[in-house]
Amino acid sequence: MSGSALSKAKGFKKSKSGTYLSIGTTAFGAISVIKQARKARTEHDTLKLVDAVVSAAAIVTGLAILYRELKRLGDDDVLLG
Repeated sequence: MSGSALSKAKGFKKSKSGTYLSIGTTAFGAISVIKQARKARTEHDTLKLVDAVVSAAAIVTGLAILYRELKRLGDDDVLLG
């Protein structure tokens, strides 16, 4: 990537649109964690279930950080208050 393309990518990452995209992709990752947890429960695999719980906690934390970033950017979205 060239210097200006890299700076544009970094700028998008810090934008409201980039943050919304990150929230969407992070939330989409929750689908695989839910599947993983269901499979672990049916197989009675405690270690895989613990892994799913830890992954879910990471997703929740990531979403909270992204939400905070949106608030910091001063989003006027009705849903965010």
